[in-house]
Amino acid sequence: MADKIRVLMVDDEEQFRETTAKILNKRGFATTMAASGEEAVEVLTRQPQDVVVLDIRMPGIDGHEALARIKKVRPEASVIMLTGHGHEDSAKKALERGAFDYLNKPCDIDLLAIKINDAFKHKGRKKGPVAEKTARDIMIHVDDYTTLTEDRTIKDAIMQLMRSFEGFISTSRVMETGHRSILVFDDKGELSGILAIQDLLAAARPAYLSAPKPSMADSMQYSTMFWSGLFTSRVKEIGRMKVGDIMSGSPPVTDENTNLMELADRMHRERIRRMVVTSGGKVIGVVREQELFFEMCNILA
Repeated sequence: MADKIRVLMVDDEEQFRETTAKILNKRGFATTMAASGEEAVEVLTRQPQDVVVLDIRMPGIDGHEALARIKKVRPEASVIMLTGHGHEDSAKKALERGAFDYLNKPCDIDLLAIKINDAFKHKGRKKGPVAEKTARDIMIHVDDYTTLTEDRTIKDAIMQLMRSFEGFISTSRVMETGHRSILVFDDKGELSGILAIQDLLAAARPAYLSAPKPSMADSMQYSTMFWSGLFTSRVKEIGRMKVGDIMSGSPPVTDENTNLMELADRMHRERIRRMVVTSGGKVIGVVREQELFFEMCNILA
């Protein structure tokens, strides 16, 4: 799509380069890859890019030399440097030479995505005061979140959530975290609830474990024999139930233009870990506590 942020991923390690590009594409970026600084300059000569993610330590020309050549070819492109721990001084020198920002490896993909969005917004500008972000700026788009309808089975939900975890990649150089919940919609496409792992654990417990005990049995402890096999049998039993039978209510809703301090204040006061983001009454994304945490990291870095 024409409105996607164009990202050039430059790294000599093939697995890291391809893995990161794959995840960034899934996050909605249009990602091109280059295996060296020389190749990055060639790509940029032919095709403009909005943001360049550039490794510092590479064979051939290193990241510093590549940065200098990139700025000659595409001075408007924002460059984010990637550096290993212990090489922050080298990355800070790159900032003096025109880089937008830098990240240490291993880098969390959520934080990298935030940096890319920031770099795009300030592309071609001189650094100055950064405007406060809103919920839309840091949310996970609904298309990137796991969703189901309430008439699907719990087994369907577990398998769907598991597939989303299997799509996440964690290596020594890039990490991606899971959502741990599913947005549930009704047959009209309206958000009707959320299914979190805690809901699954609660459903797996037999109801009698929560029933009041006779006063004489308050101190009674179940034996090992009592627990044996219970989890397996209960999981198989709830697997046939419908998502709508055990899901929690819809998470709190916030508008896309909500200020981050408003989000933080409400999450703290209401002890909530995620909020649904809407635009014109339509669900467009989810903001979790992790997104606010990563923005804290981004501000302090």
